[in-house]
Amino acid sequence: MKIYTRRGDDGTTSLRLGGRVSKDDLAIEVVGTVDEAQAFLGLARSATDRGSWLDDTLIAIERDLWVLMAEVTTPSEARDRLEPGVTAVTHEMVSHLEVEIDRVNATLSLSPNFAVPGESPLSAHLDVARTIVRRAERLAVGLHLEGSDAVMYLNRLSDLCWTLARSQEPTHPVQLRANNAQ
Repeated sequence: MKIYTRRGDDGTTSLRLGGRVSKDDLAIEVVGTVDEAQAFLGLARSATDRGSWLDDTLIAIERDLWVLMAEVTTPSEARDRLEPGVTAVTHEMVSHLEVEIDRVNATLSLSPNFAVPGESPLSAHLDVARTIVRRAERLAVGLHLEGSDAVMYLNRLSDLCWTLARSQEPTHPVQLRANNAQ
C-alpha cells in the first residue's frame, strides 16, 4: 500500500463522505489537534502496565477520539448519515468520562493549591494531553456542530486527563482495578 497519494499537494484534503477543503479549514485544524492529543495519550499509555485499568482507559479514549474525528470531518450536508458511537459522539460517551472522573477523583486527596505538572513522566504526559484537548475544545466551539456532543466530550476529556495526571503523581498513588473487579 502506498502511503502518499499526492492529492494533498495542492493544500487540500478530503472530508469523510466526500468533498475537499483547504488544509487550514477549521474542521481540519480540530482534527489535527485531536490527533495530537491522541498521540500524547498514546505516549502516556506507553508508560503504563499493559492490561492495567489506566492502559484500558486510555485505549478506550483513543478509540473515542477516532469517532470524534469522523464526526468533525463529515460535511454538514452528510451529518444525517452519522452513526452514534461509530461516527458521532454520543451523550453516553460523555457520561462514561464523568463516571471515570468521579471514580479516580474519589481516590485522591487533592491540595487546594494549583497542581504543578511534572511530578512524574506519566503525569506530565497526561497534562500535555490535557492542554492539547483544551485547545481542540476551543477550536471545536467555532465549528458550531448543532446537536453534537463533541465539544462536551472534549470538555470532560480534559477534566479526566487532569484527574488522571494527579492520580499518577507519586504523592497520590492510585491503585484502580478494571470496572468489573470493583
